[in-house]
Amino acid sequence: MTDTLILIFHPALAHSRANAALAAAAGRIPGVEVVDVAALYPDGVVDHEAEAQRLLAAKRIVIQFPVQWYSLPISLRAWQDAVLTRMFYLAYEAEGQRLEGTPLLVAASAGNTPEAYGPDGQNGFPLAELLRPLEAMARRCALPWTEPVLTYRANRLDDAGLAAAAEAYAARLEGWIAATHEAAAA
Repeated sequence: MTDTLILIFHPALAHSRANAALAAAAGRIPGVEVVDVAALYPDGVVDHEAEAQRLLAAKRIVIQFPVQWYSLPISLRAWQDAVLTRMFYLAYEAEGQRLEGTPLLVAASAGNTPEAYGPDGQNGFPLAELLRPLEAMARRCALPWTEPVLTYRANRLDDAGLAAAAEAYAARLEGWIAATHEAAAA
């Protein structure tokens, strides 16, 4: 059983400095498995059976992606449609019900500054607010929601800023893993 499964939905992770650095930092944590989902399914056809089994083998799930035009990458939407539709509408008793209660953490990156994601900013809404559809998904699937990890200026960070963001991500993951482990043991 995988302790912590990180599913990355970046359209070109090999060309990403920020998401690749975050994934590398996370991958150094014991018990963490990092999967580049977009690379597994470049044609957009998701193996829903394999992905459902991957989810069911995990104790906790992280969904990591860059925000694109205030929304989710197409690979994440395709994955949701294929995997969660199967698990929660077509095979609820065998799969969806078994996934319920699995802690979920979202890690999103954005190219703009935190100030741009506010009522007076260029984007007009807090980044966390733009992630509400994922929070609704978590609620529908009974996956305990945690405040998302948000990385701003992802494509503009210098090496030191990128290293600090990766270190902060890894620290947040370690804290979340410990907290969800303690909660499960209680």
